[in-house]
Order: sequence, then structure tokens, then C-alpha cells
Amino acid sequence: MSQALKQKWWEFHKANPQVYELFVRFTFEALRSGRKNYSANAIFERIRWHSEIETQGDDFKLNNNHRPYYARLFMHEYPEYDGFFRTRELH
Repeated sequence: MSQALKQKWWEFHKANPQVYELFVRFTFEALRSGRKNYSANAIFERIRWHSEIETQGDDFKLNNNHRPYYARLFMHEYPEYDGFFRTRELH
């Protein structure tokens, strides 16, 4: 993933903190259900389809390019759950 994608995510993240709040909430719900691994894509789709959320600064309500960055941010902020989301190496 390019530095440009990361920069776009960061700008979106700063303008839309409610997205990460929901990402964290739904991730902890998945953890409490006993899951050892889960899909950041599934969390994103839950936010997209089951939440009343408005976002700013992007053509899409939730850009799929942002998903890996939210997964990494979660595992960075909650290192005890490192590996909960399977991620690919960034280039």
C-alpha cells in the first residue's frame, strides 16, 4: 500500500473519529463472542450496513482502502489482540 493511501486514510480518520469508535466497539463485540481471529472487512461491512453514520472528506461513505489501516490501528492500540486481524505486509 502506498504512502498516499495511508495519508488519505489518516486525513479521513482525523475528520471522522466516529468510524474508529464503531470499529473498536464492533471488534470488542467479536472478541467477547469468543472469536480468536476475525475479518476487518466484516467489521467494516457492519459499520457500513448496520450503523447510521455520516462521514466527510471522501467520495465513499467508507472507503475499502481504509480497512487495513483501521485493523492495524486497533492492534497497535490494543497490543494484547495483535494478530486478531490477519494483515498483509504493507509495501
